[in-house]
Amino acid sequence: MLDSTDLKIIEELTLNSRITMKELGEKVHLTGQAASSRVAKLEDLGIIEGYTIKVNQMKLGYSVHAIIHIFTKTTNHQPYLSFLKEQGTYVMNNYKVSGESCYLLECKFPSNEILDEFLTGLSNHVSYKLSIVINKQ
Repeated sequence: MLDSTDLKIIEELTLNSRITMKELGEKVHLTGQAASSRVAKLEDLGIIEGYTIKVNQMKLGYSVHAIIHIFTKTTNHQPYLSFLKEQGTYVMNNYKVSGESCYLLECKFPSNEILDEFLTGLSNHVSYKLSIVINKQ
């Protein structure tokens, strides 16, 4: 069972995964070595699965952010999934969901023209409903 210190460690690492163990320890009132041991325990338990970075897609040239509800035409989803692998540059997340649609696809594109090409290829495999992200609140 996790205690409040473990939860605070997770919170701090979520805010800044590059924090030193000494700094982390100071924030959660432990020594750097004790903080490091706690982090190692959380990793061993599979609670912390990895570390990542947050990338500004706009600054990378991907100005179009799309959320696409996917409706499969058949029970064979493999052609759709294969298409996504081919288009990996644009795919950020593909969630299999319950509810209105079968998948929720999050993508980024450098232009509306590239988005249109992607949607043309996508329509060979599935039906979809497109939403464009205006702003992240």
